[in-house]
Amino acid sequence: MLVIGCELCPSKKVIHAALAKAAEGRGLCRRGERAHRESGSCQRSSGSGRGRRNQLGYELGFVLFHSAFGDTCIFLSEDMRRVVRQSKFRHVFGQAVKNDQCYDDIRVSRVTWDSAFCAVNPKFVALIIEASGGGAFLVLPLHKTGRIDKSYPTVCGHTGPVLDIDWCPHNDQVIASGSEDCTVMVWQIPENGLVTSMSEPVVVLEGHSKRVGIITWHPTARNILLSAGCDNQIIIWNVGTGEAMINLEDMHPDVIYNVCWNRNGSLICTSCKDKSIRVIDPRKQEIVGEKEKAHEGARPMRAIFLSDGNILTTGFSRMSERQLALWNTQNLEEPMTVNEMDTSNGVLLPFYDPDTNVVYLCGKGDSSIRYFEITDEAPYVHFLNTFASKEPQRGMGYMPKRGLDVNKCEIARFYKLHERKCEPIVMTVPRKSDLFQDDLYPDTAGPDPALEAEEWFDGKNGDPILISLKNGYVPGKNREFKVVKKNMLDNKVTKNSEKSSSSNKSSHPAPSIKSEAKLEEILKEIKSLKDMISSQEKRIVQLEEQMSKLAI
Repeated sequence: MLVIGCELCPSKKVIHAALAKAAEGRGLCRRGERAHRESGSCQRSSGSGRGRRNQLGYELGFVLFHSAFGDTCIFLSEDMRRVVRQSKFRHVFGQAVKNDQCYDDIRVSRVTWDSAFCAVNPKFVALIIEASGGGAFLVLPLHKTGRIDKSYPTVCGHTGPVLDIDWCPHNDQVIASGSEDCTVMVWQIPENGLVTSMSEPVVVLEGHSKRVGIITWHPTARNILLSAGCDNQIIIWNVGTGEAMINLEDMHPDVIYNVCWNRNGSLICTSCKDKSIRVIDPRKQEIVGEKEKAHEGARPMRAIFLSDGNILTTGFSRMSERQLALWNTQNLEEPMTVNEMDTSNGVLLPFYDPDTNVVYLCGKGDSSIRYFEITDEAPYVHFLNTFASKEPQRGMGYMPKRGLDVNKCEIARFYKLHERKCEPIVMTVPRKSDLFQDDLYPDTAGPDPALEAEEWFDGKNGDPILISLKNGYVPGKNREFKVVKKNMLDNKVTKNSEKSSSSNKSSHPAPSIKSEAKLEEILKEIKSLKDMISSQEKRIVQLEEQMSKLAI
């Protein structure tokens, strides 16, 4: 801070504030001089000694104050403008699509469970709906906008309400669902969407003793699915064989709120009702990091991995204020930063974009989406902006990066669930150029898996296989991959039968109750026939002996 005489109005003193070059005492920089010259005489503020901003100087990035206690002008120089952080995402704005591009007349589920109720990929949007006599969800092609007929076919194989759904990242036609009926089901949707209601899944995974509220696919390995239930256990399945490969018991003393894989799928992080977040190595079945009371409040928490290995959590303070915190997994003693937001009751659902390091917070029951940028420098979490609307959201779907329109500089798309409709919301970075923006779209995770399930269970790790979005997402690649995946899925039923029939695999859950009962019935019949044949053979031998004696 340096006090000098102003060359433009010598009767007044000027405080020229500079962070980097405080020793340079002469004059003001040109833009400051211009602001000072065009402002005319400095106007005294009436009342308080805080002064008032000069409008022109403020617009130019300089603030001119006039103290009520003396003839003093205060300038913030160009160096001080760094208070406003430079970021290409500062001007990101959200916009809801027109009514004719929404999905109308949908009875969104009323189940009191804090999941997103919506899952999206580049081909379909899936929505959990109200259904009588069991659980169901809608699967709509993205272009199927407008009013949805009440007789539109659903996926309706569960006997209890569906709590969570998740699209497979390696096949855009495969979706998994978890339900109150304690089962996990994997479905294969026809390429052009449903024509008739689907009640027969490709695989039924049974192993939980209470409702299954969390479903998430492995990010880089094919056919690996994680489920967590209200029995406080996590099961990792090999969907290709219908087997429960890893069962994480006794790690969580209470209800699990959420589970998230890290970037390459080597670790998972969980948040629990006991207010702890845990970092777990699922293959070693051990906790590698734990933080008790990550958030003091009793309301549900969420924890997600960032691309650099840090963990971002949302929760509540003891005074019920909603919080956002960042944690270093190497040292979970104290958070890197904590941001307090408001006192709403809605659970904050975080959606993270690893390509841009932007996290979007969607509160259940809120009518807004807040977004923040995560950086390597303090304070690490930088508030960008808020998208606000009138209607509260019951759930939210988040489109993967390969499903966005790169020609419109679209960096995120949400599917907001109202009570009776689903409304897409587009997040855009304003750019004048029509050319492809490399800085907004670095190579992103593609649909090809880096590993097979068996390789991952054997201990291998693989980073996501990246694709360029320069020409948009090319559907041709998806078709090739789909065929491979489709063949594997078609063979699952026979594989499951073989596994169930072998006695050494009896400890694993079978594909379904019906097939298990039928197999047991067939095995019993075969056994009885074998017993009958052996008894008949013995009888034949006895009769032959009697005949030989008579012949003698």
